Amino acid sequence: MALASLSFRPNHILVDGNRFKPYQGIPYDCIIKGDGKYQSIAAASILAKTARDEYMNSLHADFPNYNWSENKGYPTKAHVNAIKIHGYCAHHRTSFGIVKALNQKSLFD
Repeated sequence: MALASLSFRPNHILVDGNRFKPYQGIPYDCIIKGDGKYQSIAAASILAKTARDEYMNSLHADFPNYNWSENKGYPTKAHVNAIKIHGYCAHHRTSFGIVKALNQKSLFD
């Protein structure tokens, strides 16, 4: 989505990590720990983290039980306990361990 929203076509894509789905025939390199090797990847990483923190704060306003303003979506013990008490919501990833386990359990209840 980020690439599609650009107002220009990049000549090369640097990817932080080891997986990338080729995009419109644009050459790319996957760089493991790229944020420690390229300033552009480090800057993008900071922007992504800042945007995610803002998003988690907005979710916290609507779903305070999960304390997303503090854990920023990471599976802290308190967050896992909140899911056990309140269940999960549409904003939880279904691949998240506790959500996956709850979904599997409900199949057999």
